[in-house]
Amino acid sequence: MLGTRKLGRQGLEVSMIGLGCMGMSHAYGATDDDESIATIHRAIELGCTFFDTAEAYGPFSNEELLGRALEGRREKVTIATKFGFLLQDGRRAGTDSRPDHIREVVDASLRRLRTDHVDLLYQHRVDPNVPIEDVAGTVKDLIAQGKVLHFGMSEAGEDAIRRAHAVQPVSALQSEYSIWERNLEDRIIPVLRELGIGLVPFSPLGRGFLTGTAQRAEQYGAGDFRSNGDPRFQAENFDANMRIARLVQDVAEEAGATAAQVALAWVLRAGDDIVPIPGTKRRRYLEDNLAAADIVLTADQAARLDGALETGGVSGARYNDHDLSMLNR
Repeated sequence: MLGTRKLGRQGLEVSMIGLGCMGMSHAYGATDDDESIATIHRAIELGCTFFDTAEAYGPFSNEELLGRALEGRREKVTIATKFGFLLQDGRRAGTDSRPDHIREVVDASLRRLRTDHVDLLYQHRVDPNVPIEDVAGTVKDLIAQGKVLHFGMSEAGEDAIRRAHAVQPVSALQSEYSIWERNLEDRIIPVLRELGIGLVPFSPLGRGFLTGTAQRAEQYGAGDFRSNGDPRFQAENFDANMRIARLVQDVAEEAGATAAQVALAWVLRAGDDIVPIPGTKRRRYLEDNLAAADIVLTADQAARLDGALETGGVSGARYNDHDLSMLNR
């Protein structure tokens, strides 16, 4: 049975590996609701009880799927969802963290999730048009009403984190972090530990690249984010980045593990206040991912993975220009 970890110092304790549900409804090709629901139920059986979704995934359909899957199981799990995008005609059309909009989104999310409270509510992206103090104050009110238990942020920079935390303590930051994406290490992780905020890394497997099973961008379908949203899968970037994937595979062979397990073990090793949320919609990958909790890397293996970017680094930005422009740094 999977163990638990505390996310920071605000009292939020969750399974040490969570399940990112986005790909069940959004961004990663064809969907299969029956298999996705079976995957969620299997996760609970194995002790993985921290589920991540957002109104923007689908949009809306991912929360609805999770709500159906968790009916009758709500008391066993921790649900995280997100607000912060303006959604028009089924697409993101900018940010919107106006207080009235936050309240509307939370009420709608509660209906879709078939629950009376959200355990962890993230601001999906910092809104440059709304003072972060107003955002944090609105979530503080929702916490007082019992609709939300904990406040989180996603892809937020140091200044926004500090200002929000001064109004309503932040329990967790969800941002990308993995063997090949280390942008948080110099400034953000030290701030999180200073303030007592947990880290929830998304894409800890590099959107599948670190598992060694990645394909070139053009081999993914039009509905797959990797076909045009991730430059690291494209052209010469793909070839250069295979060096990192091969290093992970080499360590995996030594450790008697899969590459995915090694990549997750590396993230888990980075601190007991870190809870990765690898995404999958299939039970076999879920079971493989959760077994990473039992992988113990040697000092030499960890050092080699730590140094994965020393020769050549990672090739390509982690998002296309539009998505990069929405990050708060």
